[in-house]
Amino acid sequence: MNDYIGLDISMKETAISIRREGERVWRGKCSSDPVRIAQIVRKRAAGVVRVVFETGPLSVWFYHALKEEGLPAICIDARHAKAALDMAANKTDANDADGLAQIGFYREVRVKGFDSLLARSLVAARTKLVRITVELSIQIRGLMKTFGLIVPSGKGHNFEANVRRLLMDQIELSNILLPILDAWRDMRMRAADLTKLLLVAARKSHTCRLLMTIPGVGAITATSFATAIEDPGNFKNSRAVGAWLGLTSRRYQSGEVDYSGRISRRGYRHLRGLLYEAALVILTRSKAQSDLRTWALKLKERVGTKRAAVALARKLAVTMHAMLKTNSVFNPIAHPISL
Repeated sequence: MNDYIGLDISMKETAISIRREGERVWRGKCSSDPVRIAQIVRKRAAGVVRVVFETGPLSVWFYHALKEEGLPAICIDARHAKAALDMAANKTDANDADGLAQIGFYREVRVKGFDSLLARSLVAARTKLVRITVELSIQIRGLMKTFGLIVPSGKGHNFEANVRRLLMDQIELSNILLPILDAWRDMRMRAADLTKLLLVAARKSHTCRLLMTIPGVGAITATSFATAIEDPGNFKNSRAVGAWLGLTSRRYQSGEVDYSGRISRRGYRHLRGLLYEAALVILTRSKAQSDLRTWALKLKERVGTKRAAVALARKLAVTMHAMLKTNSVFNPIAHPISL
């Protein structure tokens, strides 16, 4: 007998539905603990074929924990599952679990390993701290402008020195802004500490060192790309990476209507932004000559900097995947891969 399990996972409780030969044989709820869920599944469904649940905050933990328990866990895209679950008359956890148990056609999501998630968390934490320091500096500059105190251009220690100098005779304003300035300095130091950890990890990684041979690609972009791709074999071909990152044009076709629009912007938003920044560096700042840069500069003359940077970001993604697949460094005289 083949048993199909659907899980609707929330922070506290998980709804479980078990179907056999198209009929529901049991459903219930338990605490959101993979070990407890595995016990229930083994007790109620001896012939389990798959255990299906949607992407969510706990999906990575559940996927790896259920796999360790020996269960055939499958994580599917929440947007894909929504189309099937919307068929139910009432939106309940029990009905969602029941719908997941009987879903026929589904798209399984590749769940990343914990090592990749640790590196990705490091990049995300550093990015968050950097953004906080920028926001705090902007707030300090804005508040001081209100009182006619213009902070000269400058970053880091120059910024702090200028702020303290201007506040020297402003006792009441200093009581307000100096705590913000101290928080800015602390956040900047913490971001610098995470940057050092990131650089050390990138230098130890053969994959990151390989990707960093591309002019304009630094440790952050290389680490983010490597952790997102994990294994080059996860993609059928290098061109698929551009679509996976949302760097290919949308297409709408219905009857006689058929047109392409802007890029889809699906997938890993932060990595897409990093690739765009790397493309801008190649277009505007890098002096290293390559066929890839020559192609991008010619495109820039026709369509402008922004659109050329988007196209170059897509080519960078394809090129970086091809480098990982062949385990080769960047070749500046190689003809850009066609898209």
